Amino acid sequence: MNRRTLLSNFGYGLGNMALADLMHAADAPNPLAPKKPHHAAKAKSVIFLFMEGGPSQMDLFDPKPALAKHDGKPLPAEFTKDLKLAFTKPTAAALASPRVFKPCGQSGVVISDYLPGLQTVADDICVVRSMHTEAVNHHPGQLMLFSGSIQTGRPTSGAWVTYGLGSESKNLPGFVVLSSGAGTSGGASNFSSGFLPSTYQGTIFRNSGDPILYLSNPDGVSRDSQRASLDTIKDLNEEHLAMHGDPEIAARIQSYELAFRMQMSAPELLDFSNESKETLDMYGINDTASKQFGTNCLLARRLVERGVRYVMLMDASWDTHTNLNKKLKEKCDQTDKGSSALVRDLKRLGLLDSTLVVWGGEFGRTPICEIRNTRDPENAGRDHHPTGYSMWLAGGGVKGGMTYGETDELGFNITRDKVHVHDLQATMLHCLGLDHLKLTFRHLGRDFRLTDLGGNIVTPILS
Repeated sequence: MNRRTLLSNFGYGLGNMALADLMHAADAPNPLAPKKPHHAAKAKSVIFLFMEGGPSQMDLFDPKPALAKHDGKPLPAEFTKDLKLAFTKPTAAALASPRVFKPCGQSGVVISDYLPGLQTVADDICVVRSMHTEAVNHHPGQLMLFSGSIQTGRPTSGAWVTYGLGSESKNLPGFVVLSSGAGTSGGASNFSSGFLPSTYQGTIFRNSGDPILYLSNPDGVSRDSQRASLDTIKDLNEEHLAMHGDPEIAARIQSYELAFRMQMSAPELLDFSNESKETLDMYGINDTASKQFGTNCLLARRLVERGVRYVMLMDASWDTHTNLNKKLKEKCDQTDKGSSALVRDLKRLGLLDSTLVVWGGEFGRTPICEIRNTRDPENAGRDHHPTGYSMWLAGGGVKGGMTYGETDELGFNITRDKVHVHDLQATMLHCLGLDHLKLTFRHLGRDFRLTDLGGNIVTPILS
């Protein structure tokens, strides 16, 4: 007889005490119940607009007019000697941007003509031009951005946030994922709970029909009969939990209960009948190009209204190795209305101050040219660039109407105020009231955290 069997079957003494303790575990509170932050928080929730593939910062947020005099020619080795490139040789020719930039709003934040919607909310966003990461390819870059490590199996930021704070929504998951485009390189690893209990992983929602497949009952199954079945399953699971003490069993119990509640609340989430025509038009839901992403942005707003802690929008693909001008224009046309409307709508409803919005990819694009079809002059694109790329943030304790960080005149390297991915993660957690040094989970004999062994809060961008 092993120790577990002894404690489970022994009818008195230590066995009785152990059984009582495990039975108490079966009645443990909901792991997604709201928890107190480490310190006073500005943000209650996060909406992460993930532009998978790496948007071109020098065509959108960080103009480099000096590239024009080098356009079509190799650059001096002093600029390219330390480049980490996925596909392009450092001797490739410079590629100037044809985009037109202008200072926007009262703050004068400089934004490309490809983003006319974002230009209208320039005073509400903070553009960070000095992002950097170690990863030069998509999957490692996405792992680093969301889990703080290029290794698989780590919890992602949404999982860490719900682990640290729970959720204010009783009828929806604490961490919701919405997708548009043709999928991401990282896939589910971008919203995994890793070694945290599976309660904290992201739940994928669709933006039409049932938010989750098979959420509705089949014909002939009433809500009362379903409730009776779930009660029986819950009793069996609680007996199993009392016997083994496995937290994944508790997570399973909670997932069944949450799914039951979602059957009533989730369909209402997708019902836009109470949204005005002006709101739907603002998000671009009535336009073919912007409908998918715009719908997800409106859903994100409705999710945080209902207390969901972390919403992630994955939009693919910004990986412009070829046909840069055409592909980048298409991606901006698909997403600009939705992302700018989200900022404007959150502000209108008084939710922007309590919602941290983050926009960006896993890295940026090179100042030099990648040409995969030499016979097509319009084929030029840009390779992956992990140094000196741009992201923007809004609301949730971040200053609006500012630009932070600088890159050199050609956009190769950061010259002022570097922001590592771990710094971004530490800052996001800080806005939510979480100390990234204290938000830990013991696994394999040591404490892990989202920011791994790094991370500094970027205090100059905080309000």
